[in-house]
Amino acid sequence: MDMNKALEVISALSDGVNPETGEELSNESCFNQPQVIRALLIAKQSIEKSIQLEKRKSELPENAGKPWQVEEDAELSQGFDSGMSVDELSLSHKRTKGSIASRLVRLGKINERSEIYVREHSA
Repeated sequence: MDMNKALEVISALSDGVNPETGEELSNESCFNQPQVIRALLIAKQSIEKSIQLEKRKSELPENAGKPWQVEEDAELSQGFDSGMSVDELSLSHKRTKGSIASRLVRLGKINERSEIYVREHSA
């Protein structure tokens, strides 16, 4: 079962509905007890957050979160010095723009992350 299907089931149960038939659960059902409903709502929120996190991860560049290698630092410095834009550097290194900016600060190429964006707009 995937997370989206699990979310459907949990949502139905927390709404007092049988997820298989769509019929309303009886008042005597354990799923209609306040404590169970609260637990289901917490589970629902947790699954929703997990789905959002997975979506975010799938949208990140391939190297996001991976450690930087010495060779990559050299390539980044060279690219920056040659005038490549933050977009070009980001695509080239398969990293986020924020990661590129942070690494340039660490390498002493800029003093603050925001400088990379100022440079973009003044070019």
